[in-house]
Amino acid sequence: MRVFSMKKNQPMNLRNVAIIAHVDHGKTTLVDRLLQQSGTYRDNQRVVERAMDSNDLERERGITILAKAASVQWNDIRINIVDTPGHADFGGEVERILNMVDGALVLVDAAEGPLPQTKFVVSKALKVGLKPIVVINKVDRPDARPTEVINEVFDLFAALDASDEQLDFPILYGSAKQGWMADSPEGSQDAGMHPLFDLIVRHVPPPQVEDGPFRMIGTIIEANPYLGRVITGRISSGMIKPNQSVKVLARDGKLIEQGRISKILAFRGLERAPLEEATAGDIVAIAGLTKGTVADTFCDPAVEEPLPAQPIDPPTVSMTFMVNNSPLAGTEGSKVTSRMIRDRLLREAEGNVALRVTEATDKDSMEVSGRGELQLAILIETMRREGFELSVSRPRVVLKKDETSGEWQEPIEEVMIDVDEEHSGVVVQKMSERKAEMMEMKPSGGNRLRLVFHAPTRGLIGYQGELLTDTRGTAIMNRLFHGYAPYKGDIQGRRNGVLISNEQGEAVAYAMFKLEDRGPMMIEPGWRVYRGMIVGEHTRDNDLEINVLKGKQLTNIRTTSKDEAVRLTPPIKMTLEKALAYIEDDELVEVTPKSIRLRKKHLDPNERKRAEKTREMVA
Repeated sequence: MRVFSMKKNQPMNLRNVAIIAHVDHGKTTLVDRLLQQSGTYRDNQRVVERAMDSNDLERERGITILAKAASVQWNDIRINIVDTPGHADFGGEVERILNMVDGALVLVDAAEGPLPQTKFVVSKALKVGLKPIVVINKVDRPDARPTEVINEVFDLFAALDASDEQLDFPILYGSAKQGWMADSPEGSQDAGMHPLFDLIVRHVPPPQVEDGPFRMIGTIIEANPYLGRVITGRISSGMIKPNQSVKVLARDGKLIEQGRISKILAFRGLERAPLEEATAGDIVAIAGLTKGTVADTFCDPAVEEPLPAQPIDPPTVSMTFMVNNSPLAGTEGSKVTSRMIRDRLLREAEGNVALRVTEATDKDSMEVSGRGELQLAILIETMRREGFELSVSRPRVVLKKDETSGEWQEPIEEVMIDVDEEHSGVVVQKMSERKAEMMEMKPSGGNRLRLVFHAPTRGLIGYQGELLTDTRGTAIMNRLFHGYAPYKGDIQGRRNGVLISNEQGEAVAYAMFKLEDRGPMMIEPGWRVYRGMIVGEHTRDNDLEINVLKGKQLTNIRTTSKDEAVRLTPPIKMTLEKALAYIEDDELVEVTPKSIRLRKKHLDPNERKRAEKTREMVA
């Protein structure tokens, strides 16, 4: 392995840039092209699409979940590029990353224009004092409207109180997919990505280096099986060598640990290479420390003051993670104990600052709070793939008490829905049922309307699926945390009751056929069921216990008619997100590596009645 040494004048030939944008506006594709055109890959090397999306979930869903860095060499200048997630649920990643860089590329879709998430990341970038470069991507789309989009971006910057310098942003047009950028939408495509590279070098300042001993703030943490904990961050001052002793300070200046750095790694292309020496301004990863985490200051033993860290927005949604205690527990997963679940969640909370993990009041369970359902669903999905079995409760919103009035406040989100005109009526009606206030309604081109609401997070849990059903899959919903507001009162939840199995065994097609008029099923014949497990949706508003195990009684009398083959209606397929949105407060989702089952919290019918009576008395 080659070992790189850094020269003293290196920081001046260095640029640190983050790429920020809304979901699906082309951030990861743009990084692909920058890597390809800067000569990162050898001519004969296999080029990977979406090279930055490294884990399976990112590839399957087509979204970026974790922020990652790469580095390219352009002429004699090294450019460190950080790819960030677009979803607001992973906004904690974006907020920290912006402290590591000196410039940002704001990517905007030439047809969709700036969306809520663009607004979120841009406001964070402007707050930190970055001077963004605006890139209008996808100008090759037939419905592209670059001129109007530029005006919208300008209005957005102005609305976010950008300074005059920030408002004077340079603009490039192009298509990341086709691999070109130009000064105008009709510009020449021959230069490829060169205009973008040149603009980054011209517009983004070299890293601001402070005097003094070594200091660095941790921004990304990961666990490496060979090196232990690896912390990535940007060196603010001084220099560092392997085997040097350092200490870690918390945000309040408390000493967390002292130790030695075993390895310094820097990005060279997509790979990491060990360094003999790293100087101020570079983005490096250090290994060897056991306790230091994100937002802590890693510094020379002589330093007493920690670096200021960006505060993180509070979590808005929480869930209870419990041990799986169903009759089928331990049959499909390998990690089933409360200790394993607890350790795994605490390890996750270490690296992910937007998550908060606390011990719940009852034993064998943990409270996990995050930014949104998607973030928590991704965590559950990751755990299930690792072999965990667990039960999770319905997502709840995190309320807080107003200090002055003593009233309870709940999180409010800004919701932007793009919908065809014909479906706008049903969307407005459903949103008002969920206690949402309409802020504006404007045409967004091609017979579509853009509706903006301020809605309580409580009402939005589980609305995504319903919205797609109501609008025949044509609506696009974007959400963003807006702030806390007084509690809006009760919101009606699911109207239908559920069908509950009253026995344990394997479901039989004959029994399910006889029960079809009671409501749609969620299971298939041959699936294992148990007492208290939810097997379908009732057509009425009450819960009903049914027997799905009843086989046909056979006699020894011959009949002339052949038995009719049983034809069943296809069941409702429950994905993880759908299941979390579907359940009520007295129900749980049982998650195992092989299956997702819905069940009642109390499996015994007598216990359910008792709990119901207790709830009524409290109410």
